[in-house]
Amino acid sequence: GGDHTITYPILQAVAEKHGPVGLVHVDAHTDTGDRALGEKIYHGTPFRRCVEEGLLDCSRVVQIGIRGSSYDPNPYKYCWDQGFRVVPAEECWSKSLVPLMAEVRKQMGDKPVYISFDIDGLDPAYAPGTGTPEIAGLTPAQALEIIRGCKGLNIVGCDLVEVAPMYDVSGNTALLAANLLFEMLCVLPRVKTM
Repeated sequence: GGDHTITYPILQAVAEKHGPVGLVHVDAHTDTGDRALGEKIYHGTPFRRCVEEGLLDCSRVVQIGIRGSSYDPNPYKYCWDQGFRVVPAEECWSKSLVPLMAEVRKQMGDKPVYISFDIDGLDPAYAPGTGTPEIAGLTPAQALEIIRGCKGLNIVGCDLVEVAPMYDVSGNTALLAANLLFEMLCVLPRVKTM
């Protein structure tokens, strides 16, 4: 729960202990805006603030599922300029993400990694209970491939954000979010699973 702003202070604390970390970021949006509604700290700006403070190892940042509306004609330029790998949603359509995650594991290496999962990375057909839904997103199976594909990484923290149950009377968004959080707990280092 919570909006994506919460990742910023979490990464401040994580970086204080581990130094700059790699990031596996699943989202419909890059969340690298400079300002929104006149504010520098907003759910669309956390990763720009993290870059500015040196909290991220930018060569080890991957953003998966990015799509949708933007306030910029070149919405990925800032990310590319920082060295982020941006995987737009259309590169994920109708295929398994197991090969992508093999590449991501190589990119992350054995250094500390943080997982930040915005529920709007998934298509609103599966997760309508969020504040900024965008069509043509990832499937729950792809979400599992991403999270399970992080197994073996040096994960030092994770979050799942932007769940707004009041926008989904079916309860499916909350159910999906709870299961994805369980999956994240299962891929943490030293967790034994069957």
